[in-house]
Amino acid sequence: MLELERLSKRYGATLALDELSFTVGEGQVFGFVGPNGAGKTTAMRIVIGVLAADAGEVRWRGGPLDADSRRRIGYMPEERGLYPKMPVGEQLAYHAELHGLERGEAARNAASWIERLGIADRAGDPVERLSLGNQQRAQLGAALAHDPELLILDEPFSGLDPVGVDVLSRVLLDQARERGAPVVFSSHQLDLVERLCDAVAIVNDGRLVASGRVEELRERRAGRRWHAEVSGAADGWAAGVDGARAVAGHVFELDPATDPQRLLDAARAAGSVIRFGPETPSLADLFRDVVGADGAAGGDGARGVVA
Repeated sequence: MLELERLSKRYGATLALDELSFTVGEGQVFGFVGPNGAGKTTAMRIVIGVLAADAGEVRWRGGPLDADSRRRIGYMPEERGLYPKMPVGEQLAYHAELHGLERGEAARNAASWIERLGIADRAGDPVERLSLGNQQRAQLGAALAHDPELLILDEPFSGLDPVGVDVLSRVLLDQARERGAPVVFSSHQLDLVERLCDAVAIVNDGRLVASGRVEELRERRAGRRWHAEVSGAADGWAAGVDGARAVAGHVFELDPATDPQRLLDAARAAGSVIRFGPETPSLADLFRDVVGADGAAGGDGARGVVA
């Protein structure tokens, strides 16, 4: 597992990290969230060794995270970190070699990831000729080409359309679930963090203000799982706007046999109900439908209801 223990970092008069601590388990997808300037990028750069902490320690699998261990990290910075004139395929293979792979294995891995990330037809093109979304895919490929044991990703979904988001989401989940590699990523797209992450750390002004499994944090906020006794109602947390107010709520996918009124009765018994009714597909869902990607809203025979 990855452990950040009481990390502190100061830039002049600015305290960027204030005794930040959290743990990421093996095979866990971990969201690292907070407002701009909260200290997320600073913490990530300390983990990969670009910055040194003023105090505190980073441990990997129980021991210090040294230079050899850091070679097995896949890092994707928020800013573009690829050579613009170098062809995509050569670039991914080059990055894999920098992390210690032999040339043949590096080339095979690069070709495999280019195919999987959907940019095989651009393998011979310089990075600068790719769209911003495809540059983001190539950058993720560079982070993955050496088969990392740990992934640290800073805003990996920036600039991606909904299909690109789906592709990267599957890749990250596969790395965690199939290979057991911890995946830590920051994002301001909290719907993605909620959908993908097993646990999160929320930081503000360099301090940890909340952490834990997503379901635990949700239950802590809601007090209890009021919908647990309603069978056939799969839950997801959602944020939205009701008039001029920002609100949060639950979006359920109901089995065809489940009566929505049972869900409404449970919601009313738990507290005030601001809105209850069918949830229409989002523009992102419609986009996925028309371009032939997975993830159409609703599923076969299921009904979306928001409470």
